[in-house]
Amino acid sequence: MRWYVSIGAVLVAGAIAGGDVAGIAAPNPGRQQASRSADKEGAPSVDVELVLAVDVSYSMDMDELAIQREGYAQAIVSKEFLQALKSLPNGKISVTYFEWAASSDQKIIIPWRVIDGPETADAVAEEIMKTPIRRASRTSISGAIYFAMPLFEANPYRGLRRVIDISGDGPNNNGAPVTGARDIALAKGITINGLPIMVKEPSYSTMDIENLDLYYEDCVIGGPGSFVVSIKDRDKFKEAIRTKLLLEVAGRTPERRIVPVAEKEPRVSCMIGEKIWQDRWGR
Repeated sequence: MRWYVSIGAVLVAGAIAGGDVAGIAAPNPGRQQASRSADKEGAPSVDVELVLAVDVSYSMDMDELAIQREGYAQAIVSKEFLQALKSLPNGKISVTYFEWAASSDQKIIIPWRVIDGPETADAVAEEIMKTPIRRASRTSISGAIYFAMPLFEANPYRGLRRVIDISGDGPNNNGAPVTGARDIALAKGITINGLPIMVKEPSYSTMDIENLDLYYEDCVIGGPGSFVVSIKDRDKFKEAIRTKLLLEVAGRTPERRIVPVAEKEPRVSCMIGEKIWQDRWGR
């Protein structure tokens, strides 16, 4: 069963609507969490271990990349974000931020950092903004997920929840199929949320697709309370990022209404990116 909700119905600490939000539930990962707690016995506790996985493929123009960077930095220091942080049991999260493109191209921009108030939030935001913007070829969402999973094991902090936040403006077209990576992450008790960027008309040259939001819902996200925030208006870019981070930090599951979707067939083929690449380049 799949779910969809307009972001206009989501109010988290006064967040502003930035696109569309869809969520999908998954089995309780209690066994994985118990195992992980044992592995990290004695580690400092945080409320969320959050991996921000940010697309820097060539289909993103320089303006989008700059707005994306600013969006994450501004969201982390926003009043709403800091208020949500204070309301958590431990009042702190650990976060790491990396950029990705091809299956072998991931670069950590922010190693694991704890955010527990304005000073630590400012430090993380400043570090995000001072790193030079880059672009790279191909789009491997699966590569980003595979890269993100071991980061949790390396995190010196133990979180009540583990979340991978993936942004991207196109489907997987490189590396392993995305659904296999997703399923391995879910089996580890990790939740995956999505930020599909849909501010440009789909075109052959950029390998964009229509209904990228549906692709993310059916092929990328998963786990307890997982959801998609789609960005369809460039002017709402930063607001959408802020809304998404607020939902993730607060552990909120948006109100939902059921969408009738076939249980076994995704609405958009989970191999559409690979097919487009094959049709275009023959390899």
